[in-house]
Amino acid sequence: MRYLPHTQTEIEEMLAATGHRQLDDLFSHIPEACRFQGNIDIPGPLSEWCLTDHFQTLAADTRTNSTRAVLLGAGSYSHHIPATIPYLLQRSEFLTAYTPYQAEMAQGTLQGIFEYQTLAARLMGVDVANASMYDGASALAEALLMALRVARKKQTIAISKAIHPHYRKVVECYLRPGSHKLVELPVAANGRTDLSGLMDIDDLAAVALQSPNFFGVLENLEVASEQIHQTEALFVACFSEPFAYGLLRNPGVAGADIVCGEGQSFGMPQSFGGPGLGMFGCRKKLVRNLPGRVVGETTDLEGKRGYVLTLATREQHIRREKATSNICSNQGICALTAAAYMASLGTTGLTRIAKLNFDKASYLKNGLLEAGATLLFNAPTFNEFVLRFTSDFEPVRQRLLEKGIVAGMKLGHFYKEYEGTYLFCVTETSSKEILDAVIREIKA
Repeated sequence: MRYLPHTQTEIEEMLAATGHRQLDDLFSHIPEACRFQGNIDIPGPLSEWCLTDHFQTLAADTRTNSTRAVLLGAGSYSHHIPATIPYLLQRSEFLTAYTPYQAEMAQGTLQGIFEYQTLAARLMGVDVANASMYDGASALAEALLMALRVARKKQTIAISKAIHPHYRKVVECYLRPGSHKLVELPVAANGRTDLSGLMDIDDLAAVALQSPNFFGVLENLEVASEQIHQTEALFVACFSEPFAYGLLRNPGVAGADIVCGEGQSFGMPQSFGGPGLGMFGCRKKLVRNLPGRVVGETTDLEGKRGYVLTLATREQHIRREKATSNICSNQGICALTAAAYMASLGTTGLTRIAKLNFDKASYLKNGLLEAGATLLFNAPTFNEFVLRFTSDFEPVRQRLLEKGIVAGMKLGHFYKEYEGTYLFCVTETSSKEILDAVIREIKA
């Protein structure tokens, strides 16, 4: 979007229309103590080409421009993106047809979302998937609000401490204004969620787990499902790395009632943290409480196949107090990206890349263990794992950084009890040469 400045004449016309003498009068309702005084110290104007040069200089100083490998995960993952994906998304059928209220004008978008829903439902193992949410964190928060609607009078949510810390913060933000109670489930010694105290929690509406969890550990979803349903609560399963379900049983098959998570891995670059894609699905019996939109297939008066919004229980469609979500839009382009990516790979391709992730992560893990590191948790993992080193790892980490390799994220930033441990992630984008270089540096 281009910046269109107002002329002094236009400003004076605007002030005359609003009955103000100067621009500062527009902010008179804000207490003076809360207003910034003086001039903001910003650089002077630049010509378009000088500004372009300036940003190119800034970009050249950014570490990721010269990075050979980033062995970090924690909710954002580096995966190869086929050249077909950006090409398809630039087609006008997808890129220009935005909010699909008028079905006759948006068949390309609606069909793309319909295909995305089909692929997402198969991936997550659910009966129905919606047209997407903003990101994995808000999808989890919406899932727990949905569980509270289904549970009606129950007001307590149990959430695993092994769920991504940012996701838990978003959930806390969503639930804080209400009368709901949030209970945190501890992490067991093996890295899985300790569910032994579930039966002691009264008024339990839902239990939320993540698998693979923030430590990369795979939760035993089948056992968890049985324990959670014994309390008559809903089982909400979330994820941040959907590639895991190319190898593992998905949450829906394992017994989850609501499944949600982040779909950034499917064709979206990391882009310094966004945008992402909130994937969301549930069992058919819960569909009337599903947030967001659902696109369905139908026929027109001539019997031709077409696509329409079949469920959109948002405040723009029905009375606000009956709305299941107040989100203004799905992540349309991101959902189409994920659909194109999943369709390009197919089941075989998804499994092959998932296997590469698992194998390469296992190769680095075993190499670092031979170099003297120890695992913090002994439960199975997918493409992330947590290590503790016998000596200070920071000097080694700095040496690797100088070689363009970002190795390991400090877990102590999020969990004080795990100070001195590091979370590693390996995807198909990391070569054996890179992994061997990390192992050699730690052995040195």
